[in-house]
Amino acid sequence: MTSIAKLLRGTDKEFFDLFERAGQNLARAALLLDEMLAEYPERRALAEDILGCERDGDQITHEIIRRLNQTFVTPIDREDILQLASALDDIVDYTEEVADYLGLYRIEAPMDQAQRLAGVLRSATREIECSIPLVRGFKDISEHTVEVHRLENEADRIVREAIASLFEVGIDPMVVIRWKDIFERLENAIDSTERAAYILEGIVIKNA
Repeated sequence: MTSIAKLLRGTDKEFFDLFERAGQNLARAALLLDEMLAEYPERRALAEDILGCERDGDQITHEIIRRLNQTFVTPIDREDILQLASALDDIVDYTEEVADYLGLYRIEAPMDQAQRLAGVLRSATREIECSIPLVRGFKDISEHTVEVHRLENEADRIVREAIASLFEVGIDPMVVIRWKDIFERLENAIDSTERAAYILEGIVIKNA
């Protein structure tokens, strides 16, 4: 029997369209960062393309909020819409900050751990991108979210290894500070994918 909650659920599906656009955009930003770090500094110009993704992400977030303010009955809880929009936007913001800091700090060559973290971020964003269309129909996304959690754990190990390597004898303290900032933002970007995964899981559970 159809529940009252399902009968009252809004039919406006444009929110899902916007979330799918956000998923595609954040996956593209992470892909560009991975390519940038893999061939840095030769491909440092990709920072401009990543900045473009960050601006596109802001526009999508603003459109989600604008539509939320104009819609009385939404297809999922309003709080979930706001939290998911915020988490997806954070992923792109932190990704762009990494690219920006590489230039601001005049990094000459990437650390191996930074390249590995960019690869982890790329994989995690791909899982988020694949999850969002499934949420439209409140389908099982556990295959994707479990992988995001695994990738976040892998990133934690890489970050610990990276921070430890920065404090080896003889490394310039300014280099330590700069790379620590970059690693923190890579970690924040990956943590944001896990936050998005939890929110997506919650949406499916509440609406299935």
